[in-house]
Amino acid sequence: MAINTLEEKMVHGLGDIYDAEHQFLEMMQEALPQANSDTVKMLLQQHITETEQQISTLEDVFDLLGQKAERVKCQGASGIVSENQKTMKEVSKNPVLVDIAIAGGSSKVEHYEIASYRSLITGAQQMGQNQIAQLLQQNLQQEEQTAQKIEQSTPTLFQKAMSQARSA
Repeated sequence: MAINTLEEKMVHGLGDIYDAEHQFLEMMQEALPQANSDTVKMLLQQHITETEQQISTLEDVFDLLGQKAERVKCQGASGIVSENQKTMKEVSKNPVLVDIAIAGGSSKVEHYEIASYRSLITGAQQMGQNQIAQLLQQNLQQEEQTAQKIEQSTPTLFQKAMSQARSA
């Protein structure tokens, strides 16, 4: 489908992140039973809840634009999900490495989402769509906070893996 106007570009971008959020939600739901660390489990549960809220917020944005919320296949998200699934299979025998893989995959997800939301917010602001920009800003703030939590927990996961390797 050709994109000919700024509004069409905005709707396409919203459909892309809408699809990405759905794909990432499914990825997290699959990862949750595999998580071993209480910290990783808690982060996944929080992010699942936030992602469900973000999907709802995106539906509100579509409504404000007078559009039906529709997923546009997000190849970037598909690649991250596929890479994460492959890594999870490769580390499946070591619980500490599983947690590190979940954290690493989640960090990639967050940074992809952050970049997507920043671009959409800029577009909404430039189009004078301030209410939409504010809604997208809420999602962005959650993504940034989640990225920070993951980044703060990752060194502990690595230390645990290194300690395990030394005692093996």
